[in-house]
Amino acid sequence: MTEEITAFHEAGHVYAAIFVGARVQSVTIDPDNDDGPDRTGDTVVLWDRRRFSQQQLAEKAAWVALAGPVAEMIHSQNPFHPAGIAEWQQDWETAFECFDSISNIQQRLARLEQITVDLYQAFSQDRHWAAIGAIADNLLAHETLDQEMLEEIVEPWLMDA
Repeated sequence: MTEEITAFHEAGHVYAAIFVGARVQSVTIDPDNDDGPDRTGDTVVLWDRRRFSQQQLAEKAAWVALAGPVAEMIHSQNPFHPAGIAEWQQDWETAFECFDSISNIQQRLARLEQITVDLYQAFSQDRHWAAIGAIADNLLAHETLDQEMLEEIVEPWLMDA
């Protein structure tokens, strides 16, 4: 995976997290792999559990998990199914686990696929894609961004939301 693709992938996670009301502590395309699995990027999302019900939190976390693959799909112009790409397996599994309250697997898969379609349509809009692009550009320039930097980068687009 190239650094540019990783930057767009992580930017998708970041933008979705901020958009749904979470805070992003940091994002990097140069992660320290000695504390976990080998990965090319890492986004640390902080959730205020008092602000969201368990159901809302699960829904929002699934959106954030699938947002990385969707941003990568749009950037590469290859709309693959998120479950079918090895590099996206962890994101798909995270999203799948968010809906463990849905015992019917077919219904759970249908919900995840609908979120993927919704994200694809939303991220394809100019204002959302411009924000994701700005995050990716800054990641490529600095490799790691903190919460303050991210809020400054996305502020112009969230004001229009």
